[in-house]
Amino acid sequence: MAEDYKLSLLLDFYGGMLTETQREMFEFYYNDDLSLSEIAENEGITRQGVRDSVKRAESQLTDMEKRLGLVGRFYKMSGDFKKIHEAAAKIKDCNGHNVYARDIEENADRILAVTEEYCE
Repeated sequence: MAEDYKLSLLLDFYGGMLTETQREMFEFYYNDDLSLSEIAENEGITRQGVRDSVKRAESQLTDMEKRLGLVGRFYKMSGDFKKIHEAAAKIKDCNGHNVYARDIEENADRILAVTEEYCE
């Protein structure tokens, strides 16, 4: 995955643990795609101050992911939900083509409904 996207995703998960200034500088730089100079001019601070804030935030976000692993777990769970969704669809299809059992159909439909929102 692209490094900028990965860092933005880390911000989504752990951004609340940063200072407000770090979060704002990080969002300006990665999400709004502003240069360090543009941010510095808009915020009335030095370019070096912006860079330090962004780098500190990157380091903290990366460290939090190493310790907590929430983003990694999120991707694993997303993949697992897709596998469950596909298996339920196959069960439903097989049930429709072979001996039809209403309880299998209803359970497969329930699984599909629950996993569908997690697979989006």
